Formats: sequence, C-alpha cells, structure tokens
Amino acid sequence: MDPLTEKPDPEFLVQIRNLNYRIGNRAIHKDINLDIPRGKVTTIMGPSGCGKTTLLRLIGGQARAHSGQILVDGINVGRLDLNGLFTLRKRMGMMFQSGALFTDLSVFDNIAFPLREHTTLSESMVRHIVLMKLQAVGLRGARELFPAELSGGMARRVALARAIALDPMMIMYDEPFTGQDPITVGIIMQLIRLLNDTLGLTSIIVSHDVQEVCTISDQLFMLSDGKVISHGSPDQMKRSDSEAVQQFMHAFPDGPVAFHYPAADYFEDLMQT
Repeated sequence: MDPLTEKPDPEFLVQIRNLNYRIGNRAIHKDINLDIPRGKVTTIMGPSGCGKTTLLRLIGGQARAHSGQILVDGINVGRLDLNGLFTLRKRMGMMFQSGALFTDLSVFDNIAFPLREHTTLSESMVRHIVLMKLQAVGLRGARELFPAELSGGMARRVALARAIALDPMMIMYDEPFTGQDPITVGIIMQLIRLLNDTLGLTSIIVSHDVQEVCTISDQLFMLSDGKVISHGSPDQMKRSDSEAVQQFMHAFPDGPVAFHYPAADYFEDLMQT
C-alpha cells in the first residue's frame, strides 16, 4: 500500500487527529480531534476567528498543519506533494463564500472549466454535463449570462454547480448563507441537503447561521479558543450543558465569549498620560 495512504475508514471520510496549527505566535487550532462521517452533512460552527475556514483550508491542503494528522479517504493530506494534492482536490468540491466565479467567463464556461481542465471529454459531453449541473441548481436558462449579471444568490448556485461538475466525493461550503435573502437561503439549504443525499456526497459546512444549519445538518462541531468544545446532533447541541454552546446557539450577548477584547483596566487606561 502507498505509504501516504491508510485503509479508508468505511464510516468516516475525514479523520483529524491531534491537529495543531498557528499563524505566527497565535495558536489557531490546539490538539483538535474530529471525524466527518461519510454521506452526511456536518457543520463546523463557532465564534468569528476560531479557525473554521482555516480548518477547510487544512483539509484541502491549502495550508499545512504544524503537527497532527488529517486523513481524507485514508490519504494523509499533510504528506502529499503538489501532484498528490492536485489529484486529491479533483475529488473535492468547494463553494467559496464569495462564489469565486471567473468574471470573464459565462456561467456555462465557468462550470465547463474544471471539466475541460481535468478531463478529456468531448465538447458534446461537456455540454451535456454542464446543462445537467445547471438543471440541478435551477439555472439552466442562465447559462449565457456572466457573473456581473447574476444576483448574489444566483452566483452561489452557479458556484455550487461548478463544485459538483466533477462528481466529487465531498463538498466544502464556506459560509454559504451569508448576505442572502430568506428565499435564497431556503433554496441553498434545500440544494445542499438534496445534492448530498441524491449524489451520495459528504458535505462540510462552515457557518454562523445556527437555525439554518440545524435544519439540514446531521451533526455539528463547535470550535472555540482553538479547540472542539462540543459536538453532536442539532438536538443534542441545543440541550448542551456548556455555557459557551448555549451562548452561541441562542445568541446570548453575555456569556463565556466576552464582548470586550482583553485590555487593561478602563479607568487606569484613561488616567495614563
């Protein structure tokens, strides 16, 4: 067997063990352990700056952990060279918060791009696949439009169609609901759940939107201060005894997550000359 590969776990697609990552002297992740089950929708939650999006970057190999192990379908991501990462990423889809569409390409060509880049399919087959993916997200009629002509919600749906163009085993969503109106949020929620179940995907969502992710997620992980402080089903998380979890899940303004950034005593600070 390839020394970079272990026997894939039949239950978990992503396994993270004793993960530590820092930026400069600041620890972002501190000895994190978590498992992402196959075929399920898993959400990573937590306060701003706790390392949620960074965790997606580590899973995808855009960043390298300082210690610990990340296995994706049995493959040790941290030990892959550039070619190995290139091969693995073809099995992953990513929907960026901004959509990250190519502004000079039409909707059709944005979705066709990964097919043309990574396969030798004929243009006729590319066309059929692109139209099929656009049909799945309800935008087949928008294929000739350019990103500047799309609403924010439409751009997210095009990005989702591109993310599934190569029929990946997993899709990662970075804040998919941010800045969207309630109707668009409902559409994206429905698409995430429907595509996950219909295509047999594994979905990983990073989001602050508690109500939305509780509706579509099978399990939740909550990060805080660089650690996993709780995980479980949405119902289990809502009933958690942790004050930090309760504060986040119910949007309480007071709790373990302080309003003020650490600072010297206010009065003493004012009196300094």
